[in-house]
Amino acid sequence: MAVLFALLLTAVVVSTGMGYISITPGEVVRIVGARLTDTGALVAGMDETFPVVVMDVRLPRILTAVVVGGGLALSGCVFQGILLNPLADPYTLGVSAGAAFGAAVALLLNISAMGTFSIPVFAFAGAVLTLVLVLYLSASGGGFSSNNLILSGIIVASILSAAISFLKYVADEQVAVIIFWLMGSFGSRTWGDVGFTLVFVTFGLIVFLFFSRDLNLLALGDRSAASLGVNTGRVTLVILVTASLVTAVCVSVSGIIGFVGLLVPHMMRSLTGPDNRRLLPACLLAGGILMLAADTVTRAVLPHEIPIGVLTALIGGPFFCYIFRRKQMGRASV
Repeated sequence: MAVLFALLLTAVVVSTGMGYISITPGEVVRIVGARLTDTGALVAGMDETFPVVVMDVRLPRILTAVVVGGGLALSGCVFQGILLNPLADPYTLGVSAGAAFGAAVALLLNISAMGTFSIPVFAFAGAVLTLVLVLYLSASGGGFSSNNLILSGIIVASILSAAISFLKYVADEQVAVIIFWLMGSFGSRTWGDVGFTLVFVTFGLIVFLFFSRDLNLLALGDRSAASLGVNTGRVTLVILVTASLVTAVCVSVSGIIGFVGLLVPHMMRSLTGPDNRRLLPACLLAGGILMLAADTVTRAVLPHEIPIGVLTALIGGPFFCYIFRRKQMGRASV
């Protein structure tokens, strides 16, 4: 945990200095320190544009990427544990499709009543309504089964994907804006976005850690967990709703960014083991590092910025195929 935290802090400082205007890590630390301590002497003699670039342009975007990456990885870890499916990720229940539909509606109707928060609010509302519908479809007398939840999520996501395609068809000039949002981006993020996502991700982490022991027992199966004193129905509902809300908040701010919630839990599980008391914080930190690295590449390394969802899919897809194939080869050798 200490190594991951140190890597994350280092990545934040180095990434903040990268871009069209190059700023050294030492200057970044001095600027942040001057803002936190209100000590102007720390930035004496420095270019006047540096504090503006760091505090008002780059740092909100970077911290939003870190929090969103951590939230998606955290939710992916929980979904894989609660659904007992190694291919589960934050979008398994169709939450991302609901957020995408809500954002597409806001973009199509050019709704700006809430300013810059209009699109995130509509995306969040679409994700929450999708979650409610999935839970309603999958509910049965015995509670929530993983198969019913996954099937319900696939059905709802397919319907919403068709609805999004229809919205793009009728969007005319605004279709490019909708497509770009669906690809994911952290451009023009503000400190409000940082605070908004940080509150929900922190709340999710607290809930998940509180139920980490129950989550460990649920991996043994519902019957085994119930025999050990776990209220499987209540715990499953609370964890699923919390993970879906964290995903909804992250998606509403960043757009659709895939593979982070799928890859990071597998990578960290090989380092920390399956105990969620260690795995969950590790996924939070590693997800932030991975998302920040991807955003830094799109923002400061490539000659032209591309949507971060495209980059994570291009990198994450082949990497996941490698992991999956290696596991298959390991099973075959046994």
